[in-house]
Amino acid sequence: MATHIVLINYTDQGIRNVKQIPKRRKAAFAAAEKLGIRVEEAYMTMGAYDVVLIANAPSDEAMAAWSLSVGSQGNIRTQTMRAYSADQIDKIFASMK
Repeated sequence: MATHIVLINYTDQGIRNVKQIPKRRKAAFAAAEKLGIRVEEAYMTMGAYDVVLIANAPSDEAMAAWSLSVGSQGNIRTQTMRAYSADQIDKIFASMK
């Protein structure tokens, strides 16, 4: 599984319908599960981003499909980053010549 950090901001449409956020979150997480994505942590944050997710996906393509799907509804904008654990980083460095 590939770990991803997802930074989310609400659009004008998304914040205008703020009371629907819990319902939309449940639907988005259900859609993620159908793609084999497991949302490990979800935080509402203060600052540059409204929400931060940590998710594990079977592939980068699955995460891209999910991000595009939920983003296309017009309520959020996402910025997704592939994240590597310390063990994964060590393997990357060990493979360098």
